[in-house]
Amino acid sequence: MLFSEHNFHRRRDCIGSIEVICGSMFSGKTEELIRRLKRAQFAKLPVEIFKPEIDIRYGANEVVSHDSNAIPSTPVSHSSAILLLSNETKVVGIDEAQFFDEELPNVCEELANRGIRVIVAGLDMDYLGQPFGPIPNLMAIAEDVTKVHAVCVQCGAPANYSYRTQLDDARVLLGEKDKYEPRCRGCYFGLEDEDC
Repeated sequence: MLFSEHNFHRRRDCIGSIEVICGSMFSGKTEELIRRLKRAQFAKLPVEIFKPEIDIRYGANEVVSHDSNAIPSTPVSHSSAILLLSNETKVVGIDEAQFFDEELPNVCEELANRGIRVIVAGLDMDYLGQPFGPIPNLMAIAEDVTKVHAVCVQCGAPANYSYRTQLDDARVLLGEKDKYEPRCRGCYFGLEDEDC
């Protein structure tokens, strides 16, 4: 059987993908997720958006960026619930992925293998600078990884660390600028710049 251009495009339509948007707090991860999802909606693709049930900072049924851009979403308690989406869905968005369970990479892989474009946004490191939740595994299996940076509030350099300003050793502490600030490596670790 000859491989025609028609068969190539038909095959490409059946293959999904995984995209990861990661970085520190205040780096624009959710903003970029919303931008990509709205472009898919503009193209009239069926889109479904999910977020962890524990994230109620801006409301239960919306993904909202720090710039107040919003898109309706479905809160779920476990990543496996995402698999119950409509058969018509072509694009799935997942925000605050670091708060999901370790099954999320398997869920995303199953969705991509069904032909769905999966776009995931989340913190790649916790406030201690350690890899956070399922994000490292998602980055490993993704076709595309975008690391976005905030601006260090101490010196103005690109920031990729989320510095916790409150004394609390819980790994998960929901908060905004009242509890976190973006910092560059030097300001996060308090490195001296004598040799720079």
